[in-house]
Amino acid sequence: MQIADFDFDLPDELIAQFPSTVRGGSRLLHVDAHGTLADRWFSDLPTLLRPHDLLVMNDTRVIKARLFGTKDSGGKVELLVERLLGEFEALAFIRASHAPKPGSQIRLADDVSVEVLARQDDLTRLRFPHPVLQVLDQLGQLPLPPYIAHTPTADDEARYQTVYANEPGAVAAPTAGLHFDDAMLDALRERGVRTARVTLHVGAGTFQPVRVDNIADHTMHRERYTIPQATVDAIRETRARGGRVVAVGTTSLRALEAAAQASSDRAGKLVAGSNETDIFITPGYRFNVVDALITNFHLPKSTLLMLVSAFSGIDTIRAAYAHAIQARYRFFSYGDAMFLEKSSLERSPQ
Repeated sequence: MQIADFDFDLPDELIAQFPSTVRGGSRLLHVDAHGTLADRWFSDLPTLLRPHDLLVMNDTRVIKARLFGTKDSGGKVELLVERLLGEFEALAFIRASHAPKPGSQIRLADDVSVEVLARQDDLTRLRFPHPVLQVLDQLGQLPLPPYIAHTPTADDEARYQTVYANEPGAVAAPTAGLHFDDAMLDALRERGVRTARVTLHVGAGTFQPVRVDNIADHTMHRERYTIPQATVDAIRETRARGGRVVAVGTTSLRALEAAAQASSDRAGKLVAGSNETDIFITPGYRFNVVDALITNFHLPKSTLLMLVSAFSGIDTIRAAYAHAIQARYRFFSYGDAMFLEKSSLERSPQ
């Protein structure tokens, strides 16, 4: 397929620059398994879920991954930490007039400099003098997506984070989870809907454009994920009770589907553990685990738009996005949400 198959025109004013006034105050477009569209509010979500359904949420926590510094020459540098490699090392995207060379230093503060170790494709390996998370917490800035124009505020630091965020390491929020508040989680539990956690540390690659015409030639950035044994057990129990596995966000879906691919059991059953994935889900993919998906609206020509097109069908997603634009839904990280039921034309292996 061609990248042009996933393009659409989006008015700039529909790109949400700020979250809704309260969590859960967003709209929700329901797309059922047959492609029927229904306009709802996110507060209606409990009515779309059934007792014994299982929500799988990504509990990654966004870190203050953007840093500003100067090279030995005095030139300005912007760093975006993409992935933690250990307590003192990280991979980062570097923006500078000239890329700093291995062995050089980048000064972040009077008493804090990082050493440039090596280039790894379009990333640079860095060594920090103190634990990376400590330096980021002290000197870093929240890495809002490039389409959000304002400088991060204290409100962003609260709202660009899920209420259940626990494991630090993401440089972008799992944005479908931003709509949930504690009251919604309580209402779902009262309805008999269970929750489980996975961790996938969202990398900056989620915003990298697809630069090839044939999408089969695109290479994804790798991301680290963990599937706890409790989540594996919860999914098996959900299946036994006739419930659905509902991924909260494309990151949760990618973690579950990547783990199913990595397992020697090809029947969609999972094995707990940690791994890295560069899974690229495009139309024609056969889903092993996930039955429904809660997600935001994604960028034109993006890998995430390809993923939802695989899940619900290309024509269905085109119609849903055209409807959302006409109905003035808000798009991207701080925007409105969708509840997608897997296309009736796509069935998991039995």
